[in-house]
Amino acid sequence: MVIKVLGPGCEACDLLAEVVRRAVLMMGMEATLLKVREPAEYRRYGLLFTPGLVINEKLVCGGRIPSLEEVSTWLADAAMAEYEQKSASPSSQGSDGR
Repeated sequence: MVIKVLGPGCEACDLLAEVVRRAVLMMGMEATLLKVREPAEYRRYGLLFTPGLVINEKLVCGGRIPSLEEVSTWLADAAMAEYEQKSASPSSQGSDGR
């Protein structure tokens, strides 16, 4: 799972990154946390106000610091989507298509 904190590196960005770290640890997940500071990248995700939170290339929050519970829910949803995607892919099935 790839998680991005979008913002100029301000205090709010650091607080958001800390909430994300806590949620990942609490849930026992493996994730890569990246801090993205280029304004052109914010626009690519449609972010209007920083900080922004992107999980697996999906903007889930912008302009505020979400609660630990909110971040945990988004992480669980992203993990479920990853699982469903892997389960549905042909490469996850046997060589005879089952």
